[in-house]
Amino acid sequence: MKRRRAPVAARAAPGGRWRHSLSHSLRMRLIVVFVLLALAMTAVFLSGMERAFSTGWRDAARPLVGDYIDRMVAELGTPPDVARAQALVARLPISIRIEGPVVNWDSQPEHPWHGPGPRGADWFSRSTADGHRVSFGLGSPAWQRGPQGIGWITLALLLGLILLAYAYLRRLLRPLDDIRAGAERFGSGAFDRPIPLRRRDELGELAQRINTMAREIQGMLDAKRELLLALSHELRSPLTRARLNAELLPATAEGAAEREALLRDLAEMRDLISDLLESERLASPHAALHREPVDLALLVREVLAEHAQGERVRLEMPEGLPPVALDRTRVRLLLRNLLDNALRHGAGAAEPPRLSLRATGQGIEIEVRDFGPGVDPAQLEHLTEPFYRTDSARQRATGGVGLGMYLCRLVAEAHGGALELRNAEPGLSVTARLAA
Repeated sequence: MKRRRAPVAARAAPGGRWRHSLSHSLRMRLIVVFVLLALAMTAVFLSGMERAFSTGWRDAARPLVGDYIDRMVAELGTPPDVARAQALVARLPISIRIEGPVVNWDSQPEHPWHGPGPRGADWFSRSTADGHRVSFGLGSPAWQRGPQGIGWITLALLLGLILLAYAYLRRLLRPLDDIRAGAERFGSGAFDRPIPLRRRDELGELAQRINTMAREIQGMLDAKRELLLALSHELRSPLTRARLNAELLPATAEGAAEREALLRDLAEMRDLISDLLESERLASPHAALHREPVDLALLVREVLAEHAQGERVRLEMPEGLPPVALDRTRVRLLLRNLLDNALRHGAGAAEPPRLSLRATGQGIEIEVRDFGPGVDPAQLEHLTEPFYRTDSARQRATGGVGLGMYLCRLVAEAHGGALELRNAEPGLSVTARLAA
C-alpha cells in the first residue's frame, strides 16, 4: 500500500519535489547560487553607477543644462512661439509644455508629463516676462519609440549565459553521476565494471580511490567465499566416512540409542554444509538458474512423498495449473525448507500445516502456513537472516541451524520474487512469490 501512495503524494506536492531536488542536487544548488550571485552583482553595479553619476555629474552638469535651457527659452521668444517649439521637439529628444495667459501648448498631450521630479523642477522650468511658464522634459528617444529590442537582447544574453553555465557545471560534475552509478553497482555486488575516469582532477581521484576500494572489497569477499566453499568441500569427505562407519557399527541393544544420535548429528552436519554451499551460490550476484518448465503441483507431491511427515500437510492447489519456468533443484530446496519449518513449529497444533499454490500475472505464489504458536512480531523481520533462530528454537531438539528461511529468501529473490512472512494468528504464514 505504501508503494501505491507514494506517487500520489509526489504528484500532489510538486513543490516538495522541487525542494527535494534542490536539497539533494549539488548541480542545482550551484546553478541557483550562480544566478543569485549574478543578479546581486548586477544590482550592486547598477546601484553604484547610478549613485556615482547622480552625485558626481549632477553638480557638474547643472550649470551647463541651466544655461542651455535659458538659450532655448530665449529662442522661443516672448510670447513663446509654438512653431519654434515644434521645431525644437522635432530636432531634439525633448518635450515642451507652455502654460500662460496667451499660449497653452504641450508637445505630447497624449502621454504623461516626462519632466523631472520636485528636486529638479527649477532646472527645467523657466518663467518669461509676459507670465508664461516653459517646462522642458525628456522626450521619447528612438530606442524607446521603437520595439524593445535591447531589452529582449539583454534577456536573451542573460539566459544564454545561464545555459552556458549550466552546461559547464553539468560537464564539471558529470563524474558525480558516474560515481553514484558505480556505488550502486558495487553495493549490489557487481564489481566487473569500474567507475570510468574522465578527468584527472579531485573528482577523478575520488573515482580512482573508490575503484581501488571496490577491488579490495571484491577480493575480500572472494577470499571469504572460497574459504567457506573449501572448508565445506573438505568437511564432506570425513563426514561421509564417519557416517559410513557409524552405519557399519554393530546394532546392539546397548548402543542403539548412541548410534541413532550419532547418525542424526552427522546428518545435521551434512545438511548444514549443503545449506552453506547453496547459500553461497545463491548469494553470489552471478548465480545462474537452470530454468525449465516445471509442473509445480507434481513437484510438491514428490517433495511431500519424500518427507517423513508429508502426509500431514493439507494441499490447496487449483486444477490445471500450467507448467512454470523454474529452477527445479532450487524450488525443491525451498519447498523442503518451508515444509520442515511448518511441520516443526506446527507440531501438536489443532490443524495440520497447509500448502497453497496460486497463479498470478507475474508468476506463481507458494504459501505454507502452520497453526502453531506463531512468532514474536519483534523477531519476525529477522527470520530470513542467516543463522537467526527465535528464542523458542534455540534448543537442539528443535533442529535447524537458522539457514532455512534465509535459503528460501535467496531462492525467491533469485527467481525475481520475494519472500513474505506474517503472523496468521494462529501460526506463521510464509509466501514465496516466484516470477516465471
